[in-house]
Amino acid sequence: MSAPTPTQPDPDRLQPVLDRMAEAATAWLGSLGSTQRRKARYAFPAPDERTRWYYTPTEQGGLPLAEMSPVQQRLAHRLVASGLSPRGYVAASTIMGLENVLDAVEGWLRPYPGRAAPNRGRDPQLYFASVFGTPGAGSWGWRVGGHHLALNYTIHGGNLAASPMFLGANPATASLVGPGVLRPLAAEEDLGRELLHSLVPDQQAKAVLSVVAPNDIVQSNRPVVEAGVLPLGSSDDQLAAVRYEHTPKGLAAAQMTPQQRALLLPLIHQYLGRLPDEVAAVQAERISGPASGTLHFGWAGGLERGQPHYYRVQGPRLLIEYDNTQDGANHAHSVWRDPVGDFGADLLAPCPAQAD
Repeated sequence: MSAPTPTQPDPDRLQPVLDRMAEAATAWLGSLGSTQRRKARYAFPAPDERTRWYYTPTEQGGLPLAEMSPVQQRLAHRLVASGLSPRGYVAASTIMGLENVLDAVEGWLRPYPGRAAPNRGRDPQLYFASVFGTPGAGSWGWRVGGHHLALNYTIHGGNLAASPMFLGANPATASLVGPGVLRPLAAEEDLGRELLHSLVPDQQAKAVLSVVAPNDIVQSNRPVVEAGVLPLGSSDDQLAAVRYEHTPKGLAAAQMTPQQRALLLPLIHQYLGRLPDEVAAVQAERISGPASGTLHFGWAGGLERGQPHYYRVQGPRLLIEYDNTQDGANHAHSVWRDPVGDFGADLLAPCPAQAD
């Protein structure tokens, strides 16, 4: 038996995570009534539906928390937690709770687009859960999505794809009583800027793609990472420098000092740390060793905190995007993607024919 390849990790390594996911998904589905299950469940692979994802407040497929009993909501949250590290679940649940803060900031007035029933535009119960296929039996998957949260999982052959994974925050910074502030994506912002400020002028000239930041992550919510694109709805010539290309832009990790690479790795692990430890370890191995030198870091916008800014980290199996440009640079978006394996594209691809 041949050793697992980097795209096919040892199934035994991931099995505890897959078992937790299957158990949580089965328990949640089992708690639902027939009408609820019709909303919550899809056949697998259902490619059009399974690869449709949003991070805006958008009516979407699946069963929302608002249409579940308290016990069913608890089981749905248990499913969410099964796909995240404990720290990742704290971030996700905080982001969901921020909907209450945002509702207050906007004057309690906004409706939820596409939702006919009486509703709140900012609602911590309008997060939609879906299961594809039969949990734990063959190929299957699940997702949870809503405003500023998109979790997508595909399980096939004992392997797991967990991208795209999006977390956002509006407000990105909210004052608490006393000197404290709430910043759910603080490290994502601060580690990126720390790396930028560690660069000498010649390096920074390569890393800074544009003095103008795009108004959103460049790939938006496209189901596949595409070359030559800007954020959906954007066509500003000033943004041409941040167009995504499969050939990475910015400063290569191979051109960084050891001390600078020691700042790049914690930035990447801030995103991988959202995942269960076993899954994060597999992802980290894909970008370690010689592959780490192919990673590129690119920045756009202002260099100081409070100024609209954007960055990305790009490699063959990695795309991280972060922006904080909207609402006076107090509205952050962050996403981790696998350009080859989003939604399990590499796992589900037909195997090449074997020569006799």
